[in-house]
Amino acid sequence: MELVAREAGRLQPASLAALPAQVARPGYDRARLKARIVHLGLGAFARAHLAAVNDAALRAGADPDWGICGVSLRQADTRDALAPQDGLYALALRSADDHGRPRQQLMVIGCLLEALVAPEDPQAVLARIAGPDTRIVSLTVTEKGYCHDPASGRLDLAHPDIVHDLAQPAAPRSAIGFLAWGLQRRRAAGLGPVTLMSLDNLPANGHLLRGMVLAFAARVDAGLVDWIASACAFPCSMVDRIVPRTTGEDRCAVAEALGVRDAWPVLAEPYLEWVIEDRFAARRPDWTAGGARFVAEAEPFETLKLRMVNGAHSALAYLSVMAGWATVDQAMAQPGLERYLSELMRTEIAPTLPTLPGLDVEQYRQRLLRRYANPALRHQTRQIAMDGSQKLPQRLLETVRARLAADLPMPGLALAVAGWLHFLRGVDQAGRRYEIQDPMAGILARQYALAEQAAQQAGQGPRAMLAWAGVLTGLEAVFGDLGQDPRFVRAVAQAAQSLRSLGVAGALGALAAQGPPQAG
Repeated sequence: MELVAREAGRLQPASLAALPAQVARPGYDRARLKARIVHLGLGAFARAHLAAVNDAALRAGADPDWGICGVSLRQADTRDALAPQDGLYALALRSADDHGRPRQQLMVIGCLLEALVAPEDPQAVLARIAGPDTRIVSLTVTEKGYCHDPASGRLDLAHPDIVHDLAQPAAPRSAIGFLAWGLQRRRAAGLGPVTLMSLDNLPANGHLLRGMVLAFAARVDAGLVDWIASACAFPCSMVDRIVPRTTGEDRCAVAEALGVRDAWPVLAEPYLEWVIEDRFAARRPDWTAGGARFVAEAEPFETLKLRMVNGAHSALAYLSVMAGWATVDQAMAQPGLERYLSELMRTEIAPTLPTLPGLDVEQYRQRLLRRYANPALRHQTRQIAMDGSQKLPQRLLETVRARLAADLPMPGLALAVAGWLHFLRGVDQAGRRYEIQDPMAGILARQYALAEQAAQQAGQGPRAMLAWAGVLTGLEAVFGDLGQDPRFVRAVAQAAQSLRSLGVAGALGALAAQGPPQAG
């Protein structure tokens, strides 16, 4: 495969006709496309989700001119890979047959018209947001990209990027800064409002984004605040598709299948869900042709996704990294972990979910377990484990709050939270070190050291772990007021004690032996 990948020509518009017949490709006129969507955060997820859905709508003939201008907010690697390919790239949908053998469906995505690199040319990004063709500005910048306090949901005005952006309107760094200053230019030019659409895993992501932009704009111009609040739209949305990182081996495999080299293909599972509130300030594409669903309120779908999909994913990730299980499918092959996730979703998470007409929660749970077990994706658990301080509040802690409010036990959720705290050691059970990749890494390291000191001073056994858990759950930026609830602290301490004394597999076995949690 390496020989083919190295010697093959480059994926380009001229090579589309020669691709194998089974490879889907743009059947629309790319010359007609306009950059109507400006997307901040041109990573793998955006290219495997938003762009894939938009491309499917174009191929269906639903909207003939909706192209995308992608913006990388930090690095030039995506632009450098795709510019020589005129924005073309392959999407490989990977699954397994009934015998567990990997299979792959390839398609070439053609709706990415331009890739900008914000640090190189912030003026170009601002001009696109304020451009006459732009109708939608969307984001996949991950939870930490909103420069907010994850526990309170407020804009962090002391964040270095926000401080910089308020002082440098011509050269912002953050997504929030680009949006606010770009909208100011748009308003000054007398252009119409746009829709600002978050595709990140945050509760009420549209409302959160609106709050961040308005809080920033309030430091700029009261008139701008009024215009954004009254004219622009911020629909909430729920997105769901597993998108692992692309490896060198993946590039070679895609090149072998295409017969040409793609510098940066993306991988994904076949499953895709996108639920969007139908509140737009201007025209929108008919993304239903690509599998999207427009609704009046996205909140029930967001809660379902964050608690069932993301919550279980995070629980899996932290326990797996500590146990040395490198990929999600490897972790799901461990009977104890598969049983734990199944029971966590069934007995602790599902009872907290809002009613969704037509949803069979049991079928949803079973399908989710099958998605996690997909051996073709080889999704790295370390990738999921990144940025835990930004993820836990919505993925796990909101479910914890719901259980506590109903005075219900939560041993599985406590084990997931303890798994993250245990993960912060930076050393797995085999003594292998790893980096804590988190915007609060320094704060977390200091808090962890204080917790270890408190445990040593408290003595041995349960008392030590209660002191340890009390210090760590007292980190208000992550846990809010949960650290003041003795039921939560005690449950986390018990789970942490089990992890420390028995290891991950032993702790999972001990939890299973207790049986389903019973109301106290």
